[in-house]
Amino acid sequence: MSMLANKVQMDLIKAIVRDELVLPTLPEVALNIRRAAENPEISVSNLSKVIGRDTALAARLIKVVNSPLLRALYEVTDLHTAITRLGVNYSSNLAIGLVMEQIFHARSPVIETTMRDVWRQSLEVAGVCYTFCRRHTSLKPDQAALGGLVHQIGVLPILTYAEEHNELLSDPVSLNHVIEHIHPVIGDKLLANWEFPEMLLKLPSQYQDFTRESKAIDYIDLVQIATVFCDQRDTSTLSENLNALHAFKRLGLDADSENFQQELNDARVMFL
Repeated sequence: MSMLANKVQMDLIKAIVRDELVLPTLPEVALNIRRAAENPEISVSNLSKVIGRDTALAARLIKVVNSPLLRALYEVTDLHTAITRLGVNYSSNLAIGLVMEQIFHARSPVIETTMRDVWRQSLEVAGVCYTFCRRHTSLKPDQAALGGLVHQIGVLPILTYAEEHNELLSDPVSLNHVIEHIHPVIGDKLLANWEFPEMLLKLPSQYQDFTRESKAIDYIDLVQIATVFCDQRDTSTLSENLNALHAFKRLGLDADSENFQQELNDARVMFL
């Protein structure tokens, strides 16, 4: 590790311990959606009004409902029908996840590009999580997608820090090293600050733990499987890498199956 990476890492860890690290806040629209969805009597019309205040978000949700993986007999063109199709809980979780895009922005072109890349990866992982969950487990696909969308959320405060420190900005090797080592800790802290559901709270720090053995397959397992799949550049070792995962083995799926691999490849573009 370079001296710079070591110093930045120590600075960030101190800031986390002392609660001095500036963490991004959840977008206002996400808080409004969450508040609305906490009401067990919430109607589709009321949720439509809350989500509809953000026209870009409404358009994204309609686009998701019309994606090949979910498409019904006819195209959905309005938010009310989209929410009816998905259900209130489902729609609110998906909307909260997708609205995260609003905080993936930076002033510096270099950091902006990196943030766009991280967000794109998160969208791909979320699509695979969603589809894998829906086809092969009895867990909730909307929670799985939300997990995929926030698994790298701890990268954001590090990139914001880098924007203020030119020496880190001009040393991409050190920056990547710091991101790799620190983002899981910050990610856990962020999700706790945002009062995320219990089953996702430790996701950032645990999805890369390949020795992890859960009692029953959970959302962290799904994100782990999805990230291994999405990170794979060489398809010849894909089945070997998937079969090495405890969670994947437990499901008894055939990683070599062309249909299986095609299904997950199609899923990668679900939220793009």
